[in-house]
Amino acid sequence: MTDYAEEQRNELEAIESIYPDSFTVLSDEPISFTITVTSDAGENGETVETTLKFTYVEKYPDEPPLWEIHSQENLENNDVDVILSLLQQQAEENLGMVMIFTLVTAVQEKLNEIVDMMKNRREEEKQRREKEAEEAEKVAFQGTVVTIENFLAWKAKFELEMNELRRKRQKEEEQTGKAKLTGKQLFETDHNLDTSDIQFLEDAGNNVEVDESLFQDIDDLDLDEDDPDYDPLEMGSDED
Repeated sequence: MTDYAEEQRNELEAIESIYPDSFTVLSDEPISFTITVTSDAGENGETVETTLKFTYVEKYPDEPPLWEIHSQENLENNDVDVILSLLQQQAEENLGMVMIFTLVTAVQEKLNEIVDMMKNRREEEKQRREKEAEEAEKVAFQGTVVTIENFLAWKAKFELEMNELRRKRQKEEEQTGKAKLTGKQLFETDHNLDTSDIQFLEDAGNNVEVDESLFQDIDDLDLDEDDPDYDPLEMGSDED
């Protein structure tokens, strides 16, 4: 008959000697303890860490212990799920044998992989930003390629904006008073303007005043208009 209590005590002593600085007993009945597992430092000194809590069940190691993530640092939710799945897998593969060291070692290796993945994610993010910067620079240098589709879209937008401006201008004119008409619009709307000058002369009749002094000396002018060689410019030059 298996002495589960003896096996558990022996493993607990071994675990305490292997992890003296990260092992902490929480209770003796049932036996519960934590082990803090830290990854190796990454390229820039970054690490990830988790504290695993284990609790022995009565028939351990023929039955798996209970475990949980007691605390963690720099791990994402997805990383925590991966670690819990890993513990489940390792426990099923090691039933019948004490397994705490095996479980902790598997988690340690997984944390190191996560640190490496963090490096890869940084590299991918860096490359993504560089690519976006290159694309933005290329677009800024080349400008937008005009196609039928984007031209029609621009034209429709432009016409909408112009119609809106005209509507606002017309509304403002209506609010401030009668809209100002162009000359063409005035003639089209008021046909009296067609004969306004003639009507003015008819209304004036004999009241139109003429300054006769302007024509008093016109008979004294020696105008040789009948002379075919008459040139008024030559008259001015002879007097000089």
